[in-house]
Amino acid sequence: QVPLVESGGGLVQPGGSLTLSCATSGIIFRLNTMGWYRQAPGKERELVATISSGGITDYADSVKGRFTISRDNAKNTMYLQMDSLNTEDATIYYCREDDPRGQVRWGQGTQVTASA
Repeated sequence: QVPLVESGGGLVQPGGSLTLSCATSGIIFRLNTMGWYRQAPGKERELVATISSGGITDYADSVKGRFTISRDNAKNTMYLQMDSLNTEDATIYYCREDDPRGQVRWGQGTQVTASA
């Protein structure tokens, strides 16, 4: 099975922007609910945003108005546009896929680091 591959993490200044991508393959990508989660050291993994197969989105209160989740089913790719980043956003971001059968897959994570 083709893994979920995140990319786009890196160093960002407070107030800056970054776009994360999560790519995979499979004919049922368009049927899957996709999501971004993040996990800081010593803390539980938390939901950032989700997007359903129909394009319905949901966001954590902490990122509403700053982050935008989207998907391109033709490219089997999901995105997270992050604006107005702050130091609390600096952590590891994970891509999650929930298929119609209830199976869940995770990506390996991509690091977002705040610069001084």
